[in-house]
Amino acid sequence: MTRPAFSLPANTTIASALRQLPLDALENRILLMHALGLSRVELITQSERVISDDEAQRLSALIERRLAGEPIAYIVGEREFFGLALHVTPDVLIPRPDTELLVELALDRLPHGGRVVDLGTGSGAIAVAVAHQRPDAEVHAVDISAAALAVAGRNAERHAVRLHLHQGDWLSPLSGEPFDLVVSNPPYIRSDDPHLAQGDLRFEPIGALTDHGGGLSALRNIATSAMHHLKPGSWLLMEHGYDQASDVRRMLAGSGYTAVQSWHDLAGIERVTGGRLSR
Repeated sequence: MTRPAFSLPANTTIASALRQLPLDALENRILLMHALGLSRVELITQSERVISDDEAQRLSALIERRLAGEPIAYIVGEREFFGLALHVTPDVLIPRPDTELLVELALDRLPHGGRVVDLGTGSGAIAVAVAHQRPDAEVHAVDISAAALAVAGRNAERHAVRLHLHQGDWLSPLSGEPFDLVVSNPPYIRSDDPHLAQGDLRFEPIGALTDHGGGLSALRNIATSAMHHLKPGSWLLMEHGYDQASDVRRMLAGSGYTAVQSWHDLAGIERVTGGRLSR
């Protein structure tokens, strides 16, 4: 049975719309602010304002997109990450709070004036966050997608940070260049994982989610190639899946990294694994 299209009644006030919209309260507020061009404070102070016909049509269209499953971040074109509002498009993954752990670990291990590279940067979330927190650092960002690099560049400009952007496959555009830190949130979901056909993942770029295999090939590629770019004693840090920490630890230890360990995200899941280059 086809679901009837959502339509906001005429002469609806902002306060009344918030009660009538079919999404959860937070999503209702986000889409209402976006459709009307209002801030959170304005949404409250103008609660009795009547929504115009044009605004109602815009809002109804946004609601329909969300009811069809499209992620809120793509609808409004923005997602907050590490306290920064970042532009996002369907060309890039939606930044997630879990990845903030990778930024925190990177900031702790990046020496003053150090060089860091973010592999598979996507929206530039990790690289922009690091550059914003550490203006002394030289931050590089690599992605194979030109469209993704355009989004990363836009976010760097938005937050007035300098990123050195490179298009290519992992470290291949940076032949011979040494770094004090390598970080990455690569595609690590197994190709047969049912989550790929659920929720927001259905709309995100598939090549940024899965390696189209067992989920470890990109992690292994980065671990191997990073050894030729890290300065002695420097760190490689990689985000991975909820059940991959032990595999990644074995991978790093077997490649010769030392001080190999994993760190837990706020949900208690081993989310990031890293090691140091001893030589």
